[in-house]
Amino acid sequence: MENLLVVESIQKYYGNKENITKAINGISFNVNSGEFIGIMGASGSGKTTLLNCISTIDSVSSGHIYLENKDITKIKEEDIAKFRRENLGFIFQDFNLLDTLTVEENIALILTINKVQQKDIDNKVFELALKLGIEDSLNKYPYQISGGQRQRCAVARAIINNPKLILADEPTGALDSKSARQLLDILKEMNEKLKATILMVTHDPFCASYCNKILFLKDGKIFNKIEKGERTQKEFYNNILDILSLLGGDFRDVR
Repeated sequence: MENLLVVESIQKYYGNKENITKAINGISFNVNSGEFIGIMGASGSGKTTLLNCISTIDSVSSGHIYLENKDITKIKEEDIAKFRRENLGFIFQDFNLLDTLTVEENIALILTINKVQQKDIDNKVFELALKLGIEDSLNKYPYQISGGQRQRCAVARAIINNPKLILADEPTGALDSKSARQLLDILKEMNEKLKATILMVTHDPFCASYCNKILFLKDGKIFNKIEKGERTQKEFYNNILDILSLLGGDFRDVR
């Protein structure tokens, strides 16, 4: 597997000289194409800040981030939106769907912006909706469907453009246990069958057990990292719990 993402000695500071907060303190790691990586840590450990820097929502104070050898920390402000549309898919805890658009229009939005032909858009949206089991909801609005269906819509929107990297921030946080497990199964299937590369921030050890590698953050640094390897999901889950007991913090389990 080849390196898709390289994070190189990044630091992120907030505040001024009198009151500086170091949210990220010299983090480095690589993500290979086709990996499903979890990022765990207590509140304030830097995990969401890290995801925001990788997604270009936030900028680093120092260091470099490379996506397919392109230094994304050097992208000009006016080019960032185009870069995100062409390379990244986002799955948020609160879905971030547009209530004025139907499910179909929400999923198709990025293709519409990229001026893909309408016939191709219709085919792609329906095919993906069929895979995710939301084909009967395409003409409905987000407020007319369940939380689980809204999250599936958000997943469809994130992957409709075949992004190089999918970034998920607590994707199960607003879901009940059944919907959360369904979403995790979808993400796992995307990773295994479509070879989607996923970077997921989570507080939840059960959610993290779906990944094949996990980075644990503490005080803006990498505290530990583990790989699933040949272990079963249950064995990997227990390994995660062992590390979290050392890490401390507020963690929950969707089960």
